[in-house]
This record gives sequence, C-alpha cells and structure tokens, in this order.
Amino acid sequence: MDRSNFLPNNGDRAFRCLGMRGLVAMLCLLLAGCGEDAGETLLRDYQQHLAETLSLEPPSRSAPANIAAFPERDQRLFEIAETREGMLDIFALRKCHIANLVAGRNNQLGKVAAPSQRWLYELQLWRKLSGCWNTDVPESLSADSRERLAHLTRTKTAELPQVSWNALFASDEWVKNFSRASSPLSPEALDEVEPRSAALAYLREATLHQFDRDWQPDSSTLEGHLKTLQERPLSAELLRTLLLTEQRLVEASTMLEQALDGDAESACRGAADAVADAPEVARLSAWLDDLERAARHWFEAIDALLEVQVAPPPAVADYRRSWLSLTHADAPLPAFHAARDHHAALRQRLARQCQ
Repeated sequence: MDRSNFLPNNGDRAFRCLGMRGLVAMLCLLLAGCGEDAGETLLRDYQQHLAETLSLEPPSRSAPANIAAFPERDQRLFEIAETREGMLDIFALRKCHIANLVAGRNNQLGKVAAPSQRWLYELQLWRKLSGCWNTDVPESLSADSRERLAHLTRTKTAELPQVSWNALFASDEWVKNFSRASSPLSPEALDEVEPRSAALAYLREATLHQFDRDWQPDSSTLEGHLKTLQERPLSAELLRTLLLTEQRLVEASTMLEQALDGDAESACRGAADAVADAPEVARLSAWLDDLERAARHWFEAIDALLEVQVAPPPAVADYRRSWLSLTHADAPLPAFHAARDHHAALRQRLARQCQ
C-alpha cells in the first residue's frame, strides 16, 4: 500500500509533531514497549498524538475480540474406513511388493505413527499398487486376486487426497499454529513471516504432486517444515495482530469523525501548526505497511495450500471464510485493510477542511 494513504503529505496540516513524546516513545519501544506489546505501543502513541492534536480525550481502548477456536478433530477430519485384507490375500499379491508396507503399518510403531508418516505410508502404498496394476502382474493373478488388486488400487487412489488432508489437519503442528493461547506478533517478528512460509509452500507442493511419480517425498524435509509451523503459532499471532490493529484504527477514526462533526475552527486550531513527519505517524505507518505485507504473504500462502486440497469439511470451510479469507469483508485481513483505508480517508478529509 502507498504510505501516502496513511501519512500526511506536505499539504496535510492536521497533526502536531511532539518531539519530546516521540523521543520518549522511541525509548519505550527499545525497552520492550514499557510492559506492553510494541505494536500496541505504536498504536497507543498514535492515538495519544491524535487526541492531543485535535484537543480531544484519548479513546477508551477496548480489547479486541478473541480469535475463534480451531474446529474440533471430528469436525475437521475425513472419516476413512480401514482397509482390511488377510495375510494370505496379501501374499497372493506378493509380486506387487506390498507385504512389508502392510506389515509395517500394522505393527506397534505403525499404529502410533504421526499423521504425516501415515500419509507417506499411504502414498507409498498407492504407488506400489497403481504401479503394479500397470504391469503384466495382473494377468498372472487369479481372478479373485486380480479383482482384489483392482479394488485396492481404486480405493487407495480415491482415498489419497483425503489422507493428505487428514495428515495436515490431524497434525499438532498445524492445529497449534492457530492456537488461542497466543499473543499479537511483535513488530520485529514480522521478518520471520516470509522465511517461515517456505513450510506452507512445501506442504502445497507435496499435496499438488502426490499423484506425480516423478516427485519424490522426503520424510526429513516434511518433518522439518512441520517443525517450523510448531515453533510458533504464527497464524494465530498474525490474526491477533490484525484484530488489535483494526480495533485501534477504528477507535482513532472515531476521534477524527468527532472532530469533523464538531466545530471546524476548534478542530483545526491545533492542526495549523502540524508537520508531515510527525514521528508517531511515521513509525506507525511504516509498521502498518510491514504488517499488511507480511499478513498478506502468509495468508496467501495458506490460501494456496488449501486450494490444492480436497473440498473441506463444513466446519473448516466456515473457519476459512471467517478467519483466513483474503476477500470476505469480515475476515481479519480485509477488515484491517478497510479500517486503514477508512482512517486514511478521514485524515485526508480533515486535511482538506483545515487548509
């Protein structure tokens, strides 16, 4: 976004630069926000600056709404029937080389494997079955065994997209990334968003190419990217930051609306001596640019990942629309963008009124 949409230009005389307060605010930020989140400090200082400039009382700051709980396990996963085949039946398909896979899945370690490892197992099993079906092996099998191979291949082909969905949505790494036990993201942590989004890109690639035999999954790479998601609840932190910022911008806009609806001479009395580079405005505007860029990058990566998945269960579709959407007006990112645009429009209106 063009920063001029938020910052006053040389003709905007709506705000006063308070040098000493700017210095105090900077020291406060360096000291970890004087006991509060650094982003909240930027927003609070801007509101205070606006109130003093317009000779208004600072707004009563309300706590933003909490983010919604992630859908429960039974609401977000597909129910996939367990495939049961006798060992003699599997032995009859020995030329397909699936016996070791089935045995590994059925042993004690296989039964408690992480969702991601179960997906790798199902992927390998599908490749073995479908590869075997496209050889001359079926012709050497009895009618019953050939039909069993055909049935297994069809079943595993149909199930694989749901298995890959479950692998993601059953994983602790993914669920905890949306944890309600989280805080707004600090300004300096915005730099982490882009490199961490490589995890989302890999998960998208794995989903997109699971039927591509030329693409080879790697267990350690997959687990490494899932670990990245587990290291911090970045999705939740960004959502909280967007909700907080939208709330504070709405409060600041209320002050501008109050000034515009009141006595014009009184509203502009303080604005006459304002300058364009008020530190509170400049610092906040730079952070808002960084926040919007980081949040859009992250949620576009999530959107791209979900787009290559199967159609989600209803509870996940609702959560995606309400919290992760890039376009739904009430979702945090579009709502933040709208609040920022509205605030910029009010600033420009006040500037024109006071010129």
